[in-house]
Amino acid sequence: MTGLEMRAATPDELPLVEELLTGAGAWLASLGSDQWQFPPRRERLLDSMSRGECFIAFRDGSPVGTLTVDDQADPEFWQADDEPEMALYVHRMATARAAAGQAVGAQMLDWAAARAAAAGKASLRLDAWKTNPGLHRYYLGQGFILVRIVDLPHRQSGALFERTVGDRRGTAELKRDL
Repeated sequence: MTGLEMRAATPDELPLVEELLTGAGAWLASLGSDQWQFPPRRERLLDSMSRGECFIAFRDGSPVGTLTVDDQADPEFWQADDEPEMALYVHRMATARAAAGQAVGAQMLDWAAARAAAAGKASLRLDAWKTNPGLHRYYLGQGFILVRIVDLPHRQSGALFERTVGDRRGTAELKRDL
């Protein structure tokens, strides 16, 4: 298995990113999950592309995944005492089904963690669907800790995860140690 080449997506690659995201949604539906059963929001994708925050992972020249990495903490989930400015955030991560089982997601998360460390951040964070325990186990296996579950009636996501990067400890670890 070879490593990934990560690069910023360009607006003309919008259909490719949409295909990766809708493919992940179709796979989730085949498992009986209601997660990601909506078309990707083009305006969000284009906005993250224009800021250079949406990325595509390639292996041997073929697209195998996508994710967005930014400093945009969702204010409904990450509060002031979480020190949202001390982290980078992963959004809309998906792996092509043809690359399933090849550690693409793990490599993308490692890449995002390195990006957070290089930016001087303490941690990498994400929010996940509250009702997807398999996804929760996956993130725990990737070195994340479950910070908390925020249960908002208008949001399906809300399982908050954090992974320490570099030599710094994340907010959740500091709170746990107090």
